[in-house]
Amino acid sequence: MDPIIKIGAQAPSFELIDLKGVMHTLEDLRGRIVVIDFWSAECDWCERLDGELIAWLEAWNEKVRVLWIASNANESRELIERVATMRNLPTVLLDDHQQVADLYGAETTPHFFVADSEGNLAYQGSWDDITFRQRVATQVYIPQVVAALSQGGTPQITQTRPYGCVLVRFSESNP
Repeated sequence: MDPIIKIGAQAPSFELIDLKGVMHTLEDLRGRIVVIDFWSAECDWCERLDGELIAWLEAWNEKVRVLWIASNANESRELIERVATMRNLPTVLLDDHQQVADLYGAETTPHFFVADSEGNLAYQGSWDDITFRQRVATQVYIPQVVAALSQGGTPQITQTRPYGCVLVRFSESNP
């Protein structure tokens, strides 16, 4: 796994609209830790984590923002809106042409990236250490990363292999 963005490098900036048509940029969130979740409305792995992530978001308060980014080519806006509403996801951004997924090198849904309060990439990978052979998590990475960054430190683990559903790409003839 050779990431496109090196840990410690500036997280690539982007502009995406949310489901209400409001534009969001990474720069608008400077001063906060930002958890980016490349997300799918149809992926069971995303569904499993959405509730956990909402609970953590409430515990983190205003120090941390979570951006769910919908990049799958096969998911309609209607489906994304319905599922996001059903799961009470506050900020789902639409990456209709997969430009941000490409910019970050997102491979799966979910695929997490965490930027520190200065906008530098501090982590990329999975939520936890579950694998197809190990079905119970022994480590939950994102809360550990956020805790370290909140205390002015550096996360012990900065990169893991993402797992989940394959991010559905547009075919070259149908961008």
